[in-house]
Amino acid sequence: MARSSPAFTCTACGAAHGKWAGRCDACGAWNSVHEEAPLSTAPKSLGARGRTIALSDLSAKEAPPPRAPSGMEELDRVLGGGLVPASAILVGGDPGIGKSTLLLQAAASFARAGRKSLYISGEEAAAQIRMRAQRLGLSDAPVILGAETNLRDILTTLDAERPALAVIDSIQTMWLDSVESAPGSVSQVRAAAHELVTFAKRRGVAVILVGHVTKDGQIAGPRVVEHMVDTVLYFEGERGHQFRILRAVKNRFGPADEIGVFEMTGDGLAQVTNPSALFLSDRDRPAPGSVVFAGMEGSRPVLTEIQALVAPSTLGTPRRTVVGVDSGRLSTILAVLEARCGIPFAEQDVFLNVAGGMRIGEPAADLAIAGALLSAREDVAIPPDMVLFGEISLSGALRPASQTENRLKEASKLGFSQATLPSRSKPGPAEGMRIRQMPDLAAFVGEMFGPR
Repeated sequence: MARSSPAFTCTACGAAHGKWAGRCDACGAWNSVHEEAPLSTAPKSLGARGRTIALSDLSAKEAPPPRAPSGMEELDRVLGGGLVPASAILVGGDPGIGKSTLLLQAAASFARAGRKSLYISGEEAAAQIRMRAQRLGLSDAPVILGAETNLRDILTTLDAERPALAVIDSIQTMWLDSVESAPGSVSQVRAAAHELVTFAKRRGVAVILVGHVTKDGQIAGPRVVEHMVDTVLYFEGERGHQFRILRAVKNRFGPADEIGVFEMTGDGLAQVTNPSALFLSDRDRPAPGSVVFAGMEGSRPVLTEIQALVAPSTLGTPRRTVVGVDSGRLSTILAVLEARCGIPFAEQDVFLNVAGGMRIGEPAADLAIAGALLSAREDVAIPPDMVLFGEISLSGALRPASQTENRLKEASKLGFSQATLPSRSKPGPAEGMRIRQMPDLAAFVGEMFGPR
């Protein structure tokens, strides 16, 4: 029988290597390549026949899964209405962003509602967690604490305690004695996640796993972990801003791309029920380069201020600085403005920023970005009571955005009385709002900044 050759895997990105290396060729991480126990490749016979499984058609009706509200409306919104028993949730985020604070507050909220909650940390001692709880005003919450990394002991404890919620912080620190590799390795993370997810399904316990992220912002370890769990949440935010966004990128029990907005304060994370008001600055006076974009985050309309600054450049290659928007999108819009509207930016530095640390990924922000750039270049302010949204094609045509009516309702609720959007959009009944519909980018430029 041929002897299995050793396998080497990067703990940061999961890439496989034929031999040990000090630096991973796939992600560039140093000292992250470790030897893994080889898996047997010999096929095994299934032996006896299995049983026949029960089948059903698509018309079969089943009751929706029960949900347990957490008491935190923003968290419940992201989860799809509350915590589902026997579900597995993976929460990722940058170091120090507030993952442990969020989950400790969530566990305390569940415990105060009469649901047994257990918080196990493999990174901090129980005394450190108590100190954080005192700072957050959660000392009176009946949360059961534990500090352990041995997964076998953790599963035995969970089986004895039978909590409604178990928080494991973090999955990269868990160690399973049946796997011959170091904690945090691909094999350990995969095996530990499998055991915890299986336990959640078998015992009906909701399990929340905390995951570290790589320098690219992806959850460290094998991607199969994200496929094992029912829900994947990312906790996002900039260290220089107090706002934090909890975003669902996968949810088997609710809509994906839903967000919850929190504000980091001295007393922990505070829920933000109206994020649009926080992402907008003072709009009393017109300011060149400032435009309000009516965007959608999941099913929630969010109004965001986009700021631009255009100045003559003294460099051979003008600067393009972008915060909160994809830099490739900015380059495309600048090229369309020059090719279709005859407005050059070749000798000017361009700075683009999304206020409040928000990140915008939907193409409906194209028209607002173009409006901010033109407003800064021409030194002409867009009316402060106007919102813009629409996608710009390479031909200069404007394409409609989805959920136009919801965007306009949110803008009207916050006091905006004008909106500019593509001509093929269906705004619906927009009470008290003046709607301007533009067929292409050239028409928008002529309407807002005069003929070229």
